[in-house]
Amino acid sequence: MPAGERLGWYAQHFDLVEVNSTFYSVPEPRLVERWCAATPDQFTFDVKLHQLFSFHSTAAKRLPPALQRCAETDAKGNVKPTPDLREALLKMFLRATSVLANAGKLGALLLQLSPAFSPRKHQLSELEPLIEMLAGYDLAIEFRNRNWAVGEQLQSTIDFVRKQRAIFVNVDAPESDHFTVMPSDVDEVTNPNVAYLRLHGRNARAYTTGKTVAARFDYDYNDDEIAEVADRGKKLAEKARDVHVIFNNNNLDYAPRAALRLRKALDQIVNPPAEALELF
Repeated sequence: MPAGERLGWYAQHFDLVEVNSTFYSVPEPRLVERWCAATPDQFTFDVKLHQLFSFHSTAAKRLPPALQRCAETDAKGNVKPTPDLREALLKMFLRATSVLANAGKLGALLLQLSPAFSPRKHQLSELEPLIEMLAGYDLAIEFRNRNWAVGEQLQSTIDFVRKQRAIFVNVDAPESDHFTVMPSDVDEVTNPNVAYLRLHGRNARAYTTGKTVAARFDYDYNDDEIAEVADRGKKLAEKARDVHVIFNNNNLDYAPRAALRLRKALDQIVNPPAEALELF
């Protein structure tokens, strides 16, 4: 299928998409306008924030050209995330997402933190400047370091996210004590507007050793596991107006197939569209 036709086709079967490309670059407003034109009025875009905000090392080439020319870089060509640079990048980012907001299609902004953002080296208060700049938006925060969500630290983390009226991202992940694997037994609603659940698959070895995104999240949920996900979603829906469930098991066609099966399990569709299954 030509790339320009994929989103419109996807929107025939789903009501929500999580935009991953924005993690790597700021889209031009004209591109976002095409996203809007390709989707129905009630369609929702959750948009992943640029990696510069997530405590990831960011190469200068990932910035818009205007910022590449003025950004300070280290010996490896990674930018130094100064407050001025972060503010300038966020303005450009929000200029693009304003197209979605004006069309009534902007969902949550997703902050996917680096595993390097750990309680040992960082404080939750370091997130406050970004949270303040995004006042008025639904901000979802996904921690990728397990130590934020275990033991006594878990309650402090949840309390912080709730106080900021942000959205704690719950996950489904492998059973593992590896520091990059978040626990799957946490189901928290910290903002009554939106609950968020991201599903990374349950392949522990791949998650911790995979060299590519597709390898790390290489997992095909079975029917019993889809039923578990449906139950989690229903429980989250008791405390939140909307529940955003995102399949991130993005090897092959595993994610869209799982999402269709979840919609069926939730009685959102009686039978998955035959055309969709053939294409997936």
